[in-house]
Amino acid sequence: MPKTEVITPTVLETVENTNRMVIDPKTTRIHGSGSAYQAVSQTMAMTVQDASSLLRNINTLSTTAMGVATAKLISDGDPKMAAVIQQAQQTIENAAETFKTIGTYSGDILKNFPTGE
Repeated sequence: MPKTEVITPTVLETVENTNRMVIDPKTTRIHGSGSAYQAVSQTMAMTVQDASSLLRNINTLSTTAMGVATAKLISDGDPKMAAVIQQAQQTIENAAETFKTIGTYSGDILKNFPTGE
């Protein structure tokens, strides 16, 4: 005797409603936009992390240069070393400004990216 399966109206209605929800253009748009937003959010976070690494590395190089220039200024009295110290300080300030700019632009990009809502 063959076994027959009967789909009840409740099961059929549930499947049809689920299909409508999944295939609904609004649902698809929101899901796609949400995924894109998450990708952009992660990219902006990585960009700020990279800028932070840049700032840290420039700070390390510049403070090392200032230390060497200060030692040379003290030992030799070379007046050119004052300019090296000043340039190193300016390099740190420029890097900090670059970090601020990257952070601001990253935040603006994320804030203005459509979320699909």
